Amino acid sequence: MTALDLYLYQKTWLKDKARFKLGRFARQTGKTFTTTLELVDDALQAEAAGRRSPWVILSRGERQAREAMEEGVFRHLEAYGRAASSYGVEEIDWYDEDSGLKRKALQVVLSKLNKITALPANPDTARGFSANVFLDEFAFHADSRKIWTALFPVISAGFKLRVTSTPNGKGNKFYDLCTSEDSAWSRHTVDIYQAVADGLPRDVEEMRQALNDEDAWAQEFELKWLDEASAWLSFELINSVEHDHAGIPEHYAGGPCFVGVDIAARNDLFVIWIVEVIGDVFWTREIIAKRRISFADQDALLADVFMRYRVLRVCMDQTGMGEKPVEDARRRYGTSRVEGVLFTGPNKLLLATTGKEMFEDRRLRIPAGVSELRNDLHKLKKEVSATGSPRFVADSDAAGHADRAWACFLAIHAGSNTPALIEFESTGKRRVLHDSVSIHDDGDRVSGLNDFAGYV
Repeated sequence: MTALDLYLYQKTWLKDKARFKLGRFARQTGKTFTTTLELVDDALQAEAAGRRSPWVILSRGERQAREAMEEGVFRHLEAYGRAASSYGVEEIDWYDEDSGLKRKALQVVLSKLNKITALPANPDTARGFSANVFLDEFAFHADSRKIWTALFPVISAGFKLRVTSTPNGKGNKFYDLCTSEDSAWSRHTVDIYQAVADGLPRDVEEMRQALNDEDAWAQEFELKWLDEASAWLSFELINSVEHDHAGIPEHYAGGPCFVGVDIAARNDLFVIWIVEVIGDVFWTREIIAKRRISFADQDALLADVFMRYRVLRVCMDQTGMGEKPVEDARRRYGTSRVEGVLFTGPNKLLLATTGKEMFEDRRLRIPAGVSELRNDLHKLKKEVSATGSPRFVADSDAAGHADRAWACFLAIHAGSNTPALIEFESTGKRRVLHDSVSIHDDGDRVSGLNDFAGYV
């Protein structure tokens, strides 16, 4: 027996010993915590009986996999009076070909027969083991259908399968599993109202008002499947480009960067989106989002971006109040490095179309698991006006007005429309090419990044 206090819906989930079990749970209701308790119970019982029952947790990313181990498995072992360190905690390293960085996985080794391992999910890791499996937040896994295809033969030899998630649109395998009418699965559904009724201490109305986003509330707390027909970027498309190495400035490799800036001064967000080009992939290195800041602060933020990244080109929203910030930026950084974009109907269609193509071609990487970012990208909708012209609309709420989406599209536009960078042989002299930029030559071959020599 565990010493942990559990709510009624958690006890119901734990008591269900079905081989194939699926849980559709509201956000922050303890689905990962409860399921990792079941894993620890099962592994310890198997250990005591001298039989084999290893578990693998496949999470949406490296951070989530580590949290499942540290906040779930380790805590449950401690509740049993058995520190994870007493068994042996191992870190497994492997090379991520996508990002070029090392990934890490945590593993608790109970014995030669039994261990619990947590990994970031992808089709390759899904094939590489023989164990019971817990798919954590499965609706948010990139390539969920490919992962499922790779995984199911592995557990077909009698192993158990646990799948939990909050809904994430209709374009993923979790939706298929939840809505299928087969009898093979034991299905549990716990929305926020059921969780509170079963003892979870939450003020539902306060949470709803604080979130201030009806679509997000409906999906993440009421477990409704949002209609994606009018969404310009579906959740499946957003999932496909998420990566937990994106959005981390420390991973900047010193390569050429492109920047998108969505201007705002009142209720909407001021957003700077920075991408670094690695091969043919646009890696998001940083997203800066601020509300109600002065134009002086906006200028300072952009100046800091130019200091920390090798910016080849920046595209800025020039509509309305954007006229002066664009004029100032062109004066500081050069007319060839700064482009102002008026948000006319045709220009927005071009930005949105080019941006969506990058998502579809999977040539963009964005931070994984950031709810505000995902909702902001998803809220952009394409409609047809009375005259038959396409137009893009987005509801304004606490998360923004699709401001991050437009900043992303502007950054992509900056990188997609940049003339070729040239190289030149140094004469060994110093030339001032712009009042804010100079090049110091020491006889080496250099690339020009300035108002005169940077582009042709």
